[in-house]
Amino acid sequence: MSTRRSRTNTPHEIVERALELSRADGCAVIADEHSSANLRWAGNALTTNGVTRGRTLTVVATVDGGQGTASGVVSRSAVTADDLEPLVRAAEAAAREAGPAEDAQPLVGGGKASADFTEAPAETSSEVFAAFAPALGESFQLARAGGRELYGFAHHEVVSSYLGTSTGLRLRHDQPTGTLELNARAAGPDGAVPRSAWTGRATRDFTDVDPRELDTELSRRLDWAGRRIELPAGRYETLLPPTAVADLLIYQMWSSGARDAAEGRTVFSRPADGDGAAGRPGTGTRLGERLSELPLTLRSDPRAPGLECAPFVLAHSSGDDASVFDNGLPLTATDWIREGVLNRLLTTRHSAGLTGLPVAPGIDNLLLEGGGSRSLDEMVAAAGHDGPALLLTCLWYIREVDPATLLLTGLTRDGVYLVENGEVVGEVNNFRFNESPVDLLSRAVEAGRTERTLPREWGDYFTRAAMPALRIPDFNMSSVSRGV
Repeated sequence: MSTRRSRTNTPHEIVERALELSRADGCAVIADEHSSANLRWAGNALTTNGVTRGRTLTVVATVDGGQGTASGVVSRSAVTADDLEPLVRAAEAAAREAGPAEDAQPLVGGGKASADFTEAPAETSSEVFAAFAPALGESFQLARAGGRELYGFAHHEVVSSYLGTSTGLRLRHDQPTGTLELNARAAGPDGAVPRSAWTGRATRDFTDVDPRELDTELSRRLDWAGRRIELPAGRYETLLPPTAVADLLIYQMWSSGARDAAEGRTVFSRPADGDGAAGRPGTGTRLGERLSELPLTLRSDPRAPGLECAPFVLAHSSGDDASVFDNGLPLTATDWIREGVLNRLLTTRHSAGLTGLPVAPGIDNLLLEGGGSRSLDEMVAAAGHDGPALLLTCLWYIREVDPATLLLTGLTRDGVYLVENGEVVGEVNNFRFNESPVDLLSRAVEAGRTERTLPREWGDYFTRAAMPALRIPDFNMSSVSRGV
């Protein structure tokens, strides 16, 4: 008995056995093998490190009925061969108890198989930090000598996903994801509030991350904070760094479902004839409309260098912009905005049929390109010549205020700097902002060089992004934020 459990406990065998057990009309099984490694530090010293491993199995059962096809989805962790039949039966029971699925489609067919489907899952380990950890130790020494304290964490995860379906698909994808967040703190001038600065990086394997360079960057920001200036709320020329641009445009992408737009519920809905207000039911979409005068292209591509992600749909549940029936659907490079013009909205096969738009599922990366070649430092040198300008570090606590305009509110964090005549002259107070990313694209007067970045707000969910800095002539700092 133990020998059989051993033989049938590999991910691809778990998938095959679950499909064999299925009595439903259709079945899709996803086995996600997780492994992760992490380091944490505080006060210029390592505090914890560890490695974890786990498995999550998702079974999608589809049952045909007189009124349509129903689906049932059940996910469980730490699944072994002995757990499979109860899990499969639970998914089938959920399908029988559910009504017809609105998003029902034939399961993706074609019998495509990954060459490595039967191979062992990829794994990470503490070795991923072999070069990074000694460099981190050197950065602790540099920070200590400079009167700074470093806090933060590094996390690396590899997920091997195995997808099998009753229509013959056998697909596999290995996804490495690494993130680094680093905070530097130092005493405030004359006993004032302590200074703090943040930076972050996204990486696949930590070979391209040097904490010593990041500490140098943070040291410069702490020096800027040596002078504190209070500013009132208002509209300011503002430089949004790539991390802030990523946070705003990721939320915009999440809000770009074609069905909601076609039904008049979002910023991408076309106003009704004779009525200037967006958001009227049945008014269509804004596809083909120019959103930016800059030739910016917002795109996703599963094969983008350094940002590679799954080239097929992996849907563990159905929602407005995802469908379990689409599991295994191939993903290709997609321009959401092409040279400033809205080109695609998110669709499943179901919502594409409802709206008459091309199928365009979500993809797990996002790039904004088409800006200039200037770095953020070069953009700073060109700012603040006609009045004060602000340089942000990052945004956080972003929340939606109005879906019809995609008005968002949130806070600045870990450093807002005043730029005068091309030079940073000090740190100012934090602000609450009220802005729509769609509106910001229309008002942006410059985009810098696109670079890989880590979103600060959404870094737990979405890490594969490449963005330029944006210069906004009149960013709305709606109120002063205290105590952030």
